[in-house]
Amino acid sequence: MITAATAALALLVSPLAAIDPPGVATPAAPVATPAVPSAGTLTWGPCEDADDAYECSTLRVPLDYRDPGRAAIDLPLIRTTARDPGRRLGTLVLQPGGPGSSGVDFVRDNYADLPAELRERFDVVGFDVRGVGRAGQVRCWDDARYGRAIADAPGMPGPGGLSRAIAEAEDFNAACVRNSGARLPYLGTGYVARDIDRIRAALGERQLSFYGRSFGTFIGTVYADLFPGRVRAMALDGAYDPEAYASRPYAFDLPQFLALDGAVNRLLDWCAATPDQCSFGGGDPHGAFDRLVRNLDADPVTVPGRGTAGGYTLIYRLMFNINGGRADWPGLAAALSLAEARNPSSFLLSPPSSGSFAFLTPNAVVECTDRVYPQGDDLLATQLRRAATLAPLLGPALAYGPPTYDHNHAPACTRWPAERVSRHAGPFRAEGSAPLLVLGTTGDPDTPYQDAVTLAETLDNARLLTFAAEGHTAFGRSRCARRAVVDYLVAGTLPPDGHVCTDEAPPRSASDAARAEQRAVPGTVGVDEHREIIGTPDR
Repeated sequence: MITAATAALALLVSPLAAIDPPGVATPAAPVATPAVPSAGTLTWGPCEDADDAYECSTLRVPLDYRDPGRAAIDLPLIRTTARDPGRRLGTLVLQPGGPGSSGVDFVRDNYADLPAELRERFDVVGFDVRGVGRAGQVRCWDDARYGRAIADAPGMPGPGGLSRAIAEAEDFNAACVRNSGARLPYLGTGYVARDIDRIRAALGERQLSFYGRSFGTFIGTVYADLFPGRVRAMALDGAYDPEAYASRPYAFDLPQFLALDGAVNRLLDWCAATPDQCSFGGGDPHGAFDRLVRNLDADPVTVPGRGTAGGYTLIYRLMFNINGGRADWPGLAAALSLAEARNPSSFLLSPPSSGSFAFLTPNAVVECTDRVYPQGDDLLATQLRRAATLAPLLGPALAYGPPTYDHNHAPACTRWPAERVSRHAGPFRAEGSAPLLVLGTTGDPDTPYQDAVTLAETLDNARLLTFAAEGHTAFGRSRCARRAVVDYLVAGTLPPDGHVCTDEAPPRSASDAARAEQRAVPGTVGVDEHREIIGTPDR
């Protein structure tokens, strides 16, 4: 049972007030909000690092929109103003993926690489959503406990995999209650969308423009569904099927298991077909991958100053780093070869850091708040066994691993201890909105392409743009998709119906891959999970 506000809540909620303990986790009814105080105004000033390129501010929003006068959360914001004020079109909100990525950092890390038209015509704004980063980071396991869970998890779980997964999930949930219990009911995307509308009002904007990638597409979808008339333009890149995500999570998770395994299989197929570019596996990369995971389970590699890396660590790293598409395949092949040689310099053997855990914790908490899994361990066992069987490369480790990312949250979410008052259950049509642009990548290992197809069909007024490529999202990896997004956000011009971009960058040369790996290791998603880079198309 969740108790009253803990000492940690004092950093987040003002005024400090007792919050009723939630009961059994059930779907939340649509929120009937009483009169909410006005959004207030934003006072912009220098950011904490005094970078003149950005201004920062804070907006106070209700913790619980059912009782908005009771307690509040401070949301940090960052912006840059339009470089051509005379042609300014309004505010463009950049929304990263996750859940768990910082929107403040997303703007910092990507603004300079945005197309000039967007920087000239828009004020660009980002913010940390409730429970993430500077907006009262939600806490469950501490770093040591999280690190131990990942180090001890097997890459090839045996017969005890289900009981182990349940035990880890229950321990994680108990830590969430212990360390963040009073906040848990209020971290769902329905409330995040309401926060965005208060940001809009505080900015003095009648409508917002929006670019969201990955989980940011679900945030955008919920905002458009709740406030369709307040959307000027919205590009949703690497889209979610919102109804399956929120209300049929097993049906949502399985395609992600399959998409991830499919992407890794295509990488290994390329290794088999191009041994001059991929030395991993000595002609049998599929068999070598299986042997590598089993060998790391039996004898983990010691990584100086970081701990040990077993089979699960390799799979965890590959899950994130496969997102770069074909251009990154040579670098992944080299990293697999280093891991095969038990060389701890392979980034695929890098144990997660504190930045990783700051990302993974809200990833699990928000998804368990947004989603209603059917209860019952018999059904859980059936669904995890199915995922592990149909996705045999990475599926067993992720199905039975500790709560880390997206499709392995079922053991925790089936027994989630908090109410879900802040979730949004649809209908996700955004009826009456401006035309919306949905982007899907055919070989996306993280958000399967069919999700984008379904979202475009679900929304009342949307157009689908397809990127025929490997990897996650399109805007930062395709000049064709980039041009389409810019034309849409600036002029409202949608691409032709059925348009397909086919300009994925080919695999890099070995030297280019090595240079890219050196640049990527310090902070890309999958290494420290606290930076999310959109990227710039190579051609």
